[in-house]
Amino acid sequence: MKPAVHVVILNFNGREWLERFLPSVCASRYEPLSITVADNCSDDESLALLRERFPQVRLLCLERNFGFAEGYNRALADLPGDLFVLLNSDVEVHPDWLAPLVWPFIEDPSVAAVQPKIRSFERPQCFEYAGAAGGLLDALGYPYCRGRLFEHLECDEGQYDSPAEIFWASGAALAVRADLFRKMGGFDGDFFAHLEEIDLCWRLKRAGYRVLFSPESVVWHVGGGTLGYESPRKTYLNFRNNHFMLWRNEAARRLAWLFPLRLLLDGVAGLQFLLQGRPAHTWAVIRAHLALYRSLPGLLRKRREVRRQVEACRIGPSRAWKGRYLGSIVWWHFVLGRKQPPPLT
Repeated sequence: MKPAVHVVILNFNGREWLERFLPSVCASRYEPLSITVADNCSDDESLALLRERFPQVRLLCLERNFGFAEGYNRALADLPGDLFVLLNSDVEVHPDWLAPLVWPFIEDPSVAAVQPKIRSFERPQCFEYAGAAGGLLDALGYPYCRGRLFEHLECDEGQYDSPAEIFWASGAALAVRADLFRKMGGFDGDFFAHLEEIDLCWRLKRAGYRVLFSPESVVWHVGGGTLGYESPRKTYLNFRNNHFMLWRNEAARRLAWLFPLRLLLDGVAGLQFLLQGRPAHTWAVIRAHLALYRSLPGLLRKRREVRRQVEACRIGPSRAWKGRYLGSIVWWHFVLGRKQPPPLT
C-alpha cells in the first residue's frame, strides 16, 4: 500500500500566491493525497479565497502568526498521513511531482526526509536560491546548496540529475516521515523562520537517518514571497538562527573554537554591510548577537534536550558527516572564485 501523503501549505497573507499556485497542487496525480492550508492569522483575503475557490482543501486557522517553525508544529500536530510534504505557497508543482518524493521512503526505511529539484519560477531553467539541488553545510556551519553558492545560481544542465544524500532539505518543499517529525520534536519554535529545516535535518542525521535529493521531482519557486531576500529582518533571522542551530547540534569540542570564530566573521559581515551602504543589515547582525547572548542559558538546556531526542530516535551511527564540506565555503567562493560547490570527500 502506498503511503498516505499530506501536503501542508503554511500561509500568511499569501492570497496572491494561493490563487496562482494552489491549482497546480490540487492537480497533483497521487493517491492517497490530502491537502491542508494552515493559515497564520492572515488579514488579507486568503481565507475567503480558500473557502470560495478551493472547497476540496482543508483549512486550518491558527489563532495568531506563529511564524514558519511553530506554525508548522501546530498545524502538523494532529493531521493524518504517513508522509508530510511541507510546501511554500509560492511554489508551482508538476502534476507528477509527488511519486518521486515518495519512492525513497518506500525503498529505504532509513530515509527521513526528501527534497525535490527546486528551480526558479522566474528563470525556469535555473535553480532557485532556497534549496536548489539539495542543501549542504561547510565546516564553519554555513549552509549552501548544490546549484547555488551565495548569490550565484547555476542553470540546470543535468549536472545534478542523480539521486544524492544531502545535509539538509529545503523547507520550501520538504517531504518528511510524519511520525519521525513528531518524535524528533518538530521544528524549534524559537527560530520563528529560517534555518529551522536545517536544524531538523541535522538532528535526523545525528540519529542515523538519511536526507535525500530526488531529481525526478521538480518544482518552481518564486522565492521571497513572504519575506524578501534583501530584508534586514531576514538577515537578523539568518544570523541569529545559524548560531541557534550550531549550539543545538555542533560537537562541544568543535563549538569551543567555532563559536568565537563565527562571532568574528559575523563582525566582518556587519562591517561589509556598512561599507556597502546597508546600515540596516549591520544593525540586524548586532541585534542577532544580542538575541543570541540573551538566549545562551536556554540554548544550553535545549542542547541537552536535543541530545535526548536524537538518542530516542537513533537507528544507527550518526550520518552528520554526509553532505558536509570539511573546508570553508566562504574561502572557496569568495577567495578562490569558484562558482560550483566543492567535491565532498
